[in-house]
Amino acid sequence: MLLTYIAEIADEPLILDPADPDVECETNTWWLGAEPDGRRSLSVAEVVGAFERTAERLRLRIREMGFRGEATFYVWHDVQAGQLRCSTASVAAGELPFGGAYAPSDDLESLIQGFLSDQEPGVVLWEALEAVEDHSQPTAPEPDAVPFPVWVRSVGTV
Repeated sequence: MLLTYIAEIADEPLILDPADPDVECETNTWWLGAEPDGRRSLSVAEVVGAFERTAERLRLRIREMGFRGEATFYVWHDVQAGQLRCSTASVAAGELPFGGAYAPSDDLESLIQGFLSDQEPGVVLWEALEAVEDHSQPTAPEPDAVPFPVWVRSVGTV
C-alpha cells in the first residue's frame, strides 16, 4: 500500500508559487505511514525506487507545466509521528521551509532504513523525553540542535 501511495503523489494537485510558500506547503506535502507488519514486508530498495520514480515523474510534470525556476522534491522521516513525509517546494535544497536545522542529503537508503526498522512508530519512550523551559516568548533555535536528514531531488529548472 505504501508504494502505491508514493506513486500517487506524482498525480496529486501541485502548486509551485514562490510568492506563496504556505499554499505550496499545504498543497504539496504528504504524510505516509505503514503499520509495523507492512514495514516488514517492504524492502529499502522498493521504497527508494518508488520515491525516485515519483521524483522523476514530478520533474517531467513540472516541465510540462511550463514552470521555470528552482523546485525541490524532498523526503524526511518524522520519527515522532512514525511517518515518512514528502513535499515539493519552489526553492533550492538549502532553502526548504523547515523551522529547524536540517541536512540536505542524497542518501535516501539510510532514511528509509530508519523508517522501516522503526518497530513502534510514533512512540517516544519516557526516558527519551527532556524537560523544556517556558517558550511562550520567541527564542532563537538551539545552536547545538542536531540537523535531521532530508533527501532532496531537484525537479525544477534554473
